Amino acid sequence: MAVRGWWTGRGIRARADAGPATGRRRDGRQWFTGRLRAHADTVRHRLRKGQLGPAPALLALAVIWTVFQSLNNNFLSPRNLSVLSVDIVGTGMIAVGVVFVLLIGEIDLSVGALAGLSGALFAALSVNHGMPEWLAVIIAVICGAAAGAVQGFVFTNTGVPAFVVTLAGLLTWNGLMLYLLGPESSIDFSEDGLVAQLTGRYFGSAVAAYGLAALGTAAYLLVSYHDRRRRTAAGMPYRPTGEIWARTTLLAVAAFATVYVLRRFEGLPLALLIFLAVIIASDLLLRRTPYGRQVLALGGGAEAAQRAGVGVARVRISVFLVSGTLAAVGGLFVASRLTSATQVPGAGMLLINAIAAAVIGGTSLFGGRGSTWSALLGVLIIQSIASGMALLGVDSATQFMITGGVLLVAVVSDSVARHAAEPRGRA
Repeated sequence: MAVRGWWTGRGIRARADAGPATGRRRDGRQWFTGRLRAHADTVRHRLRKGQLGPAPALLALAVIWTVFQSLNNNFLSPRNLSVLSVDIVGTGMIAVGVVFVLLIGEIDLSVGALAGLSGALFAALSVNHGMPEWLAVIIAVICGAAAGAVQGFVFTNTGVPAFVVTLAGLLTWNGLMLYLLGPESSIDFSEDGLVAQLTGRYFGSAVAAYGLAALGTAAYLLVSYHDRRRRTAAGMPYRPTGEIWARTTLLAVAAFATVYVLRRFEGLPLALLIFLAVIIASDLLLRRTPYGRQVLALGGGAEAAQRAGVGVARVRISVFLVSGTLAAVGGLFVASRLTSATQVPGAGMLLINAIAAAVIGGTSLFGGRGSTWSALLGVLIIQSIASGMALLGVDSATQFMITGGVLLVAVVSDSVARHAAEPRGRA
């Protein structure tokens, strides 16, 4: 029997050109056993490095959903899941920006105040001064980006810790927000306007909803095969075809199931689609571009990154700019959900939830490890706890304590994983 082999990036896989059926079955069993061993080795390797990825967050989310569904059958109802899918967007947008800052090992305490300032500035310009909503939105987002860039510049060029700089920013932007809101502390705007439609628009058409799910699945498959060809040409390890199709199938099941459930209430929310688009774009930015590699390298150590040719000052300023921009966008979504600009975003809970979402989802507080998908997982966990507690009639004090406990577990796990990796030089 003639046997030929080819390189898979993880070893040589044998292929039989011809032979009896028993030989094919034996080769199939050997291949399957080899794949199981390879995956087991990968899991052990990640455990030794302290890189568990999204697995703990996914497990926690599954447990939370199972517990609340067993206590109240309405938790996983189409109505509650639809409300949940929109409620996560404002905080989730801010958490994506926080991920960028955490990846370099810093923190931004001003995002909640910037979110409130963005909503207040939009409402003041569009309602009080009659400016077109689209122009007010652009100005609000630009102001958020400028505020983030200023904080990054001060932190980079003065040596003052980011904690202190952004704490000063929190007080400054919060005061400016209160000034814009005036003595009424809130400004209502039209429920039919551009910003209100961010969280009020749904795609009820089956063709549009399922078409978007199919388009997203097909895009993932094409990107996966493109990455496979690129890695093959570079002689790097790559995913086998079977694994690509398995991942694509799981994504398709999740996407079509989500569309099916959401269409049973009002349809696919526009807010959720925008949120997913931002996560995908920022994930590609971090994983597939030189800039993203520089951000991750800076999280591993400023001195080493500088020796590797990374523009440390430029990257530091840029991540705070990204954080400020997404805080402003998130603030507009929060205002859209309330159809008014209020001082609620600057009160502190939005900041706490955004940082907690990034950390609970798997982004390390020590920098260098995490992804923007952790913002989605983390905010889903936090908002699921809040939604489940609301359905059960539990008071907000208990919600805070449970969320704090989940955050503490995430931080302790991150710290333990980091210390476990240090003796092997992988921290």
